[in-house]
Amino acid sequence: MTRSFGISHVGRVRKNNEDRYLAISKLGLYVVADGMGGAQAGERASQLTIDTLGDEISKKGSSATLTDLSEAVEEANRRVRADARAHPRYSGMGTTVVAVLVRPAKAYVVNVGDSRLYKKSSDSFKCITSDHSWINEVGRSIGLSDDELKTHAYRNMLTRAIGADDKVEPQKLEIDFTPGDLLLLSSDGLHGVIDDAQVSAVLGQPTSLQQRGEALVESVLDQGAPDNVTAVLIANYDD
Repeated sequence: MTRSFGISHVGRVRKNNEDRYLAISKLGLYVVADGMGGAQAGERASQLTIDTLGDEISKKGSSATLTDLSEAVEEANRRVRADARAHPRYSGMGTTVVAVLVRPAKAYVVNVGDSRLYKKSSDSFKCITSDHSWINEVGRSIGLSDDELKTHAYRNMLTRAIGADDKVEPQKLEIDFTPGDLLLLSSDGLHGVIDDAQVSAVLGQPTSLQQRGEALVESVLDQGAPDNVTAVLIANYDD
């Protein structure tokens, strides 16, 4: 049996919340999207994306597969691109997305951009997805240090995003998700502000999912919350 909790906060600096999340337990579908673009374009791109994933997976129901989830992300990319063409004021809009389909003893994962999926088990905590970012795909490969990467001019540049190109190639994964495991979907307004050790410590608290989700956001707010912050927690219980 799974339970979930989602939370999103505008943060302490931004005027608008461009993050969106989706949690449909009957489908086992959970999504976080972090929009980008001016004039409400970021909100539009992220909302279009979660709406598309909800629509496409609803058509498949409990039979939806990893391929279906990936194809839903590709459809979201087409819709965002088409909407930007139809409405010039939204030109250049885009969004990241991380999506999870929970199935018995496993989870299907699809990712584009730098929103992330983390998994906490009894003996481990790790990031499951890989960021599609200049830092991750270029900066580290050329040997730049963490301190150099934190201040680099390209530190916020994404190499993939929904809406950036006519074609998008999501990262696709299948992972174990068994009783006692906890999944966290997060926008970079969370994991870009507090480190993995802090996230793991909060997730390990003997409190409710809601309390842990709220504690994550409070930790970010305590650090100034320069961006929107969103988290979706999914716990697998024995009963």
